[in-house]
Amino acid sequence: MDPFKAYLIDQKEGKVCAGFTQFTEDRLDKGEVMLRVAYSSVNYKDALAATGAGRIIRRFPCIGGIDMAGRVVASGDPRFKPGDEVIATSYDIGVAHHGGYAEYGRVPADWVVPLPKGLTLHEAMALGTAGYTAALGIVRMEENGLRPENGKVIVSGATGGVGSIAIDILARLGYEVVALTGKESQADYLKGLGAKEVMLRASLDLARIKPLDKTLWAGAVDNLGGEVLAWMASTMQQNGTIASIGLAASMSLNTTVAPFILRGASLLGIDSGYTAMPLRRRVWERLAGDMKPAHLAGMTRTVRLDDLPPVFDEFIKGQAHGRVVVDCA
Repeated sequence: MDPFKAYLIDQKEGKVCAGFTQFTEDRLDKGEVMLRVAYSSVNYKDALAATGAGRIIRRFPCIGGIDMAGRVVASGDPRFKPGDEVIATSYDIGVAHHGGYAEYGRVPADWVVPLPKGLTLHEAMALGTAGYTAALGIVRMEENGLRPENGKVIVSGATGGVGSIAIDILARLGYEVVALTGKESQADYLKGLGAKEVMLRASLDLARIKPLDKTLWAGAVDNLGGEVLAWMASTMQQNGTIASIGLAASMSLNTTVAPFILRGASLLGIDSGYTAMPLRRRVWERLAGDMKPAHLAGMTRTVRLDDLPPVFDEFIKGQAHGRVVVDCA
């Protein structure tokens, strides 16, 4: 195989540096499945990794990109054969195992999901880890008793990848969705995804959060952490359920036990990185079916691999919304 292009993240003198390089097959990490990468995507985690803004990379050097989708070119596992269209996300990909920002990738077969019928490779990466995480959170909430008739569901970090897709999926499933955002200018975008109401974070008094406040939500999808998550907990309805997905605002959570022992609220931690494969495949099947976002194309833009670096700055500066697919072909 000829050398191929890859976006490599490294560390020099304690500082993260990243750029394009020519890579060779023998330098790829071990795995049973080799694929020609068609598409990857950009998640907030990818931007933190590539810029060094977060301590994401666990091994240097590492090709970035926690998502990849493409066609199998070689397989040492009978579950996959050349020509199969597949998805590989999460696990150590892009943080301790060479990732999707390259023309080729090689991963363990146990990390690979067959592309479900109803999805194209491009759509799979328009969803990517963000879409999978949003869907996983909603599935977990449903398993905990959330139903459309229970009441409103609020989504924080609403313009981000996870937030945008969560709003779309919830609206498609019949939920009344409230989008919580700091970006007033994006209200029309959020309503276009299916949000019945847009609430601005500036309208909240997060400096004075009560142990128990007025009951508002049957469910909540939180991408921020910190004070917003504490406020959500204080405003949950009886037996309400929260999916804690992100920490874009803070890793901290200062709350009380009151919502949990007096209102029966549940706080569900959503780990998309190491989901057991049976559940992972079930979530992807639903993303190709009843949970496939109705507005996925409208919330997605595609960039070439060569044009990837400036996108990371958009994410770090909070200027990105929706999803970004990377064309690696």
